[in-house]
Amino acid sequence: MKKLLVCLLVFSLYLSCKNESSSDIKNESETATSTSKVETAEFAIIIHGGAGTILKKNMTPEKEAAYKAKLEEAIRVGYNIRVGYNILKDGGSSLDAVEKTINVLEDSPLFNAGKGAVFTNAETNELDASIMDGKTLNAGASAGTTTVRNPINLARAVMEKSKHVMLSGKGAEIFAKEQGLTLVDPSYFHTENRLESLKRVKEREAEKSGEINSESAYLDFYDADIKNSKFGTVGCAALDKNGNLAAGTSTGGMTNKRYGRIGDAPIIGSGTYANNATCAVSSTGWGEYFIRAQVAHDISALMEYKGLSLKDAAKIVLDKVKALGGDGGIVAVDKNGNMVADFNTAGMYRATMNDKGELTIGIYEK
Repeated sequence: MKKLLVCLLVFSLYLSCKNESSSDIKNESETATSTSKVETAEFAIIIHGGAGTILKKNMTPEKEAAYKAKLEEAIRVGYNIRVGYNILKDGGSSLDAVEKTINVLEDSPLFNAGKGAVFTNAETNELDASIMDGKTLNAGASAGTTTVRNPINLARAVMEKSKHVMLSGKGAEIFAKEQGLTLVDPSYFHTENRLESLKRVKEREAEKSGEINSESAYLDFYDADIKNSKFGTVGCAALDKNGNLAAGTSTGGMTNKRYGRIGDAPIIGSGTYANNATCAVSSTGWGEYFIRAQVAHDISALMEYKGLSLKDAAKIVLDKVKALGGDGGIVAVDKNGNMVADFNTAGMYRATMNDKGELTIGIYEK
């Protein structure tokens, strides 16, 4: 009898443990299912018009309104040149949204890209741009062009119509002509306010000429001059309804630049990066430091290899840029439609729009 009772007790404990184990597996399965149901946006778009010393005290109400209106025009639903968000809403590609949205900013003299490009030391305008497809990791870029009206269009043509990633200077312009892109006389890019900015920089150089008696002294002055200037590079990152990410960046570079200087904007991984596994990023700021830090790709890498959120990854990378001595900002969207606009400067022109049609526009500090 005792043996029978012992056997029944052991069997009872066995069943109890088995049921408990089955229950745990079920709960783990339920938890996994629950955590995989991440809230996502069907599509999203975010843009920037440059980061730097952008202070409200230096901005007239009229000028502020003009910037906000152009940012909204570039991102909002509509026809004609009111594109970008409309493309995404209608099920179009993120690449189209990025290209067409940047076109609006390139055609405006308000930003340092296309029509509003800054002047080099030689009083010319040299433009750079890049674009990347997160689905294929294909990318295209152009640098140092002077006659291509919309450099972002050239960057996309390089990506889709050539075997290369980056073309520069005269060769890039020959390719643009072969592709039927709109070419203009270099004078198209000349704007009076940008020329005045160059003159002011040169005047400061002349005033400092007595103190600039070495290469290191010149570099110190040049660094200080950069820190006192805002950056007007434009960029866009987008997620479409098919889950494809894309990013693009376009710029006139740096006022008073010499020697054919090229910054981060046309460099894949620095100024632009997109990967469907993680995010799409467009950078703006002090290009030399964004190149050294490989800002756009580093944000994606932190997300892919360390599992960080877009927000946390962006902060880490921009902190690294700051530690190196540079400044600027990024706009980005991840594969779930989360958007981030982060910067370590006094301001950054920016706007976002999600699948609910919610629009946000910002200029000054966060």
